[in-house]
Amino acid sequence: MKKTPKFIVVAGARPNFMKIAPIMAAFANRDAARGQVVTKLVHTGQHYDRRMSDDFFSDLGIPDPDINLAVGSGSHAEQTARVMIAFEQVCIEEKPDWVVVVGDVNSTLACSVTARKLGIKVAHVEAGLRSRDMSMPEEINRLCTDAVSDLLFTTDEIAVNNLRKEGVPDDRIDFVGNTMIDTLLRNLDKALTLPLPAELQERKYAVVTLHRPSNVDSAGALRPLFNALQKVAERVPVIFPVHPRTRSRLQEFGLLGADMNIHLIEPLSYLGFIGLVGRACLVLTDSGGIQEETTVLRVPCLTMRNNTERPITCTLGTNTLVGTDPERIVAAAMDVLNYGVRESSVPPKWDGASGERIVDALLAQVGIVRPAVDPLECSASFASTEWREIETIGASDGRRDQAFAVVDCEPAAAD
Repeated sequence: MKKTPKFIVVAGARPNFMKIAPIMAAFANRDAARGQVVTKLVHTGQHYDRRMSDDFFSDLGIPDPDINLAVGSGSHAEQTARVMIAFEQVCIEEKPDWVVVVGDVNSTLACSVTARKLGIKVAHVEAGLRSRDMSMPEEINRLCTDAVSDLLFTTDEIAVNNLRKEGVPDDRIDFVGNTMIDTLLRNLDKALTLPLPAELQERKYAVVTLHRPSNVDSAGALRPLFNALQKVAERVPVIFPVHPRTRSRLQEFGLLGADMNIHLIEPLSYLGFIGLVGRACLVLTDSGGIQEETTVLRVPCLTMRNNTERPITCTLGTNTLVGTDPERIVAAAMDVLNYGVRESSVPPKWDGASGERIVDALLAQVGIVRPAVDPLECSASFASTEWREIETIGASDGRRDQAFAVVDCEPAAAD
C-alpha cells in the first residue's frame, strides 16, 4: 500500500505565525483536505508569553498545533538544544516526508538540522535573506538553515541572487513571494476597523518597536535611542507597544520617568498591531518583518539598525536604514513628518498568493500536480481588488527607477 505523503510545518515564535498561516490555509483548502496528503503543525513553544504566541493563532485562524514542544525560554544554545531533542522524537514517531520551516528563529535552525540528519527533506520559507552581519543570531540561523535545505522558497530576486552566489543550484530555488504579506492582505480590512488607542488620530501619530539585544541590552545603546524617540514625540504622539525584554531594560536603566512623552502600551495582538501601523504616519523599528509590512501599507519606516536583510524594502519600498545615531534618526523622522511618504512600489509577487505557490511546489515534490491556474484566482481570500490596483500602479518601470534613485540603501555586498 502506497504511503500517504506527510508534511510537518514548524512554527516557533511570533514572526513565524504570520508566515505559516497562508501555508496551512492552502493545504487545508486543497489536496490535504481530500486525504491525498497529511499535514501536521508543530509549535515549538519558543515564544512562551501567551500574548506573543497563542493569541496569534486565534487572530490568524491557524488551527491548534498537532504537537506543542513547549520548550520555553533560555540561552540560544539551551533553546536550540531543547528544540532539537524534542523535535527528533517527533520526526522518529511521525516519519514525515518533508519538514517545512520558516524564517530565522532558533526553532528554524534546530528543526531543519534535526530533520536533515534523519534523512528527511527540508523546505525553507523565506530563504536567501542576508544582512552580512554575523553578530546577529538570526543571520547564523539563516545561513545554516539554507545550507541544509532541499528546497529554498525566496521572497524576492535579491534573495535568489544571494543563494546563487553561495553556489545553490537553481533547481533548489523557488521565488514564490512573501507569505507574511499574504497574511497582511487577508487581515487588513478587519485590522483597520479596530479602534485606535484613545486620543489618536489617523495619520497623526508614530509607532515604535524596539527589541533587538544590540539596541536594548545596554544603557549606552538604549538611552540615546530613547532620547531620539522623545524628540520625535515632541512633534507627534509616539505609541510604543513594549516588548517584555525592552520594558525590563527601560526600568533597569531608569528611563521610565514621569516627564516621558512616549506612550507605552502592552504588546498587541496581530490584528491590533496591524491596525495601529496601517494608520500611522511613521514607524520607527529595529524589526525585520515590519520593514516589509510598512512597504505594502505605504507607511514610511525608519529602521534603527546598521544593516538589513530586507534591502528590497529600501530600494523599492518605504523603508530607510537610519542606523542608531540619534541625530540621524531625528533628522530622518522630521523629513518624513515634513514631506510625507516618498515614491515607492510593492515588490513583485507580494500579491497574496505566495502560500498557494509554496503548496503547489511542495505537492509537486510528492507527485501531486494540479492543472496550471493563476494562484491569485485560487487564493481570493488573500488577494483583494485594492491590492491588484496597488500592484498595477507599482509595476511601471518608471516608478521603479524612481524608487531606486531616491533611496540611500543598497543590498549588502557579498563577502
